[in-house]
Amino acid sequence: MASTPTAQAPKTNRIGLSVLDYRGGKTTLCAGCGHNAISERIIDAMYEMGVKPERVIKPSGIGCSSKSPAYFMSRSHSFNAVHGRMPSVATGALLANKKMMCIGVSGDGDTASIGIGQFLHLMRRNLPIIYVIEDNGVYGLTKGQFSATADIGSKLKNGVINDLPAIDTCALATMLGATFVGRSFSGDKKQLLAMLKAAIAHNGTAMLDVISPCVTFNDHEGSTKSYKFTKDHEEPLQEVTFVPYFEDISVDYDPGTTIDVSMHDGSRLRLRKLEETYDPTNKSEALKRMSEAHEKGDVLTGIFYINTKAPNFMEMLNMVDEPLATLPESVTRPSRQVLEECMQELR
Repeated sequence: MASTPTAQAPKTNRIGLSVLDYRGGKTTLCAGCGHNAISERIIDAMYEMGVKPERVIKPSGIGCSSKSPAYFMSRSHSFNAVHGRMPSVATGALLANKKMMCIGVSGDGDTASIGIGQFLHLMRRNLPIIYVIEDNGVYGLTKGQFSATADIGSKLKNGVINDLPAIDTCALATMLGATFVGRSFSGDKKQLLAMLKAAIAHNGTAMLDVISPCVTFNDHEGSTKSYKFTKDHEEPLQEVTFVPYFEDISVDYDPGTTIDVSMHDGSRLRLRKLEETYDPTNKSEALKRMSEAHEKGDVLTGIFYINTKAPNFMEMLNMVDEPLATLPESVTRPSRQVLEECMQELR
């Protein structure tokens, strides 16, 4: 009698979890939506980096993009915030418990319109957060009107032409103080995965603008956020490789053509130059290159700017080592005497 084959144990990562431990609920987004591809890359990155799901918080705002956290890491802590207000929720959560990792998911409407004020202040504080913009150039939940990141001259399915200039969230983030800024494409699995893994290892604001075509309202001829347009006009700055600290860091590369960036945890971000003169640690050069690509109509992708030496928001506030949420009331609440002294000073 033939023996019954035994089920093979699932492959696990360095902390003993399988990729299934990083999955979420079944997506309700349109089939082919770029947002689903981004969720898959987040799952892969967290699994490969061995991040414990229970120590991750994943706030979002309002919009198709802000539904995405439901589709990855169901064991993590989610908060669907008011439209455009995700940065405030993320800031409060991290101030309460700085031991948590935060990946905030937003959209181009949620970030660049109603949430632009909160986005600007989040970038200048260098809060340790991974901020993902799922950028499709339209409001998908309200029938596809142009968003503030839609390029001038872009056309809707009904023939309407956009006559307003686009807001470049990467340029804004770089100018204002984010210390890891890049753009990728939901259809570029290798590049996006490497950038997400590097963002996990970064100790500051990592802002990733991911072009994510809307298959319902913005994937047609004349759109500059469609799959075809992005593939035809994508201009990568470099080939991105990320080597975690817990793996062998020897990787083949051509001397003189690669920049190695040491991350905070000892990991290596390895950038193989496709343009000989580009230096991602030079903020002025990053802004110049983004401006040139915009004028040419190219979709520039890659890591535009990185600074691993700047202090993050927690360090600037000189916070205690213990998470504030774990401290007893006797430590965090001023005594009646202290309050009386404050009142006397104000009289």
